[in-house]
Amino acid sequence: MNFQAKAFDPTTLKTDCLILALFDETSLSGAANAIDAACEKLISKLIKDGDFKAGLGKTLVLPSVPGIAASRLLLVGLGKKADFNNDKFRKAMTSLAKATVDTPAKSVAFAIDDIELSTADNDWKSCQFAQSLTLATYKYDFTKSEKAKPVVLKTVVLGADKESVAAIKSGMTRGQGIATGMNYTRELGNLPGNICTPAYLANQARELARNQPKMTTKILKEKEMQALGMGSLLSVSAGSDQEAHLIVMEYKGAAKTKKPYVLVGKGITFDTGGISLKPGLNMDEMKFDMCGAASVFGTMKTLLELQPNINVVGVVAASENMPNGKATKPGDIVTSMSGQTIEVLNTDAEGRLVLCDALTYVERFKPETVIDIATLTGACIVALGNHACGLYSNNDDFAAELHQLSMSVGDKAWHMPLFDEYQQQLDSNFADIANIGGPAGGSVTAACFLSRFTKGYTWAHLDIAGVAHVSGAAKGATGRPVPLLAEYLLSKA
Repeated sequence: MNFQAKAFDPTTLKTDCLILALFDETSLSGAANAIDAACEKLISKLIKDGDFKAGLGKTLVLPSVPGIAASRLLLVGLGKKADFNNDKFRKAMTSLAKATVDTPAKSVAFAIDDIELSTADNDWKSCQFAQSLTLATYKYDFTKSEKAKPVVLKTVVLGADKESVAAIKSGMTRGQGIATGMNYTRELGNLPGNICTPAYLANQARELARNQPKMTTKILKEKEMQALGMGSLLSVSAGSDQEAHLIVMEYKGAAKTKKPYVLVGKGITFDTGGISLKPGLNMDEMKFDMCGAASVFGTMKTLLELQPNINVVGVVAASENMPNGKATKPGDIVTSMSGQTIEVLNTDAEGRLVLCDALTYVERFKPETVIDIATLTGACIVALGNHACGLYSNNDDFAAELHQLSMSVGDKAWHMPLFDEYQQQLDSNFADIANIGGPAGGSVTAACFLSRFTKGYTWAHLDIAGVAHVSGAAKGATGRPVPLLAEYLLSKA
């Protein structure tokens, strides 16, 4: 899609679809008032007669409205003006975007600067709009015999006066770039485990770097990982016929002297639980256990779209977790790359086993900060549900920065405790550390486990088990937390 920002008269602009956002109020203002006057009070009559109530996210398409040049008018409700905030703006944009894509319009226009929002500027609003609209164009059809009809929308114009053109253009560019990364993350997450294997992810990394002078890719296979002493990671892949891969993607957008920011993703392309076999119900959703890795791919995709001046390393620990005769057994003890020994009490707590070796590996980059992203624990879903991911860190200032940014961009993360008292739950009679700490505080003890391998740098852990995908009729990957990761990195560029 081609996003543009320019001043226009909503009554005379020729476009396939003119979007009009309305508060649930008795009087109209701005563009709504001008259009209402041009079409002989049609909008006022619709509201008065109850044919359109401007509740949050409500939409109505009106074809061939007299008095305006647009082919159709799309009304979008913003709810009560007194209650309007950033979260409600995002919800309205999501509804708006879906309704827009569902029309046959090839061009749309929207006077976004007409929406009053005291807590956000035009850059932020246009970013959220472009992000929502780009996300709405995604349709999964990779494994379907009947392919989705291509989206016909090509041109999007946002209304802007001379003072706001630059901000709106900047926001639209950023929003489109972030959503492109999110859609890539969604596609990888939605692929089935028989297609999206560790080797498939490695090939995706190679393709991502193809003809990209700022990106390089390196793939470590099991023989190389064995030489590095990655006994913890390799203990997870031991039961699979698929070879594990450690995927390293480097985006070099700044001087070599600038320390890189590092992302580490859990890439369990299918998780049976291993010998500690999971129940069969909903096990198909364990294809989403690589969504942490997918979010690293998506963030790297966003960097390539936006080309910021920053150095970023994306590392993905990719493996299957399967039960065969060579699989790691409960009670087995493995040696991590750090030299610490681990008693594997539960083979279904495998994400931390692949991540700990990857977190040790990234020390070689002398990172500015490290963020790992993982669908790590069901306990995090119990604690936070499906709205916010769990945020842990060995640096409170870093955690506060990420938390504040997450709230701003709507990709919410909540700072969780990492107290020393939880560490003792990981004590083992037979090794330096156990891989589980019992049922109490399961998300916390998982983060405590990872913290043992991150003492050499500033680190944060995002447990995205509750936000990486949705179940039910709308089952699929969400693309989170690409917005948080991308906005954090862009803020450092």
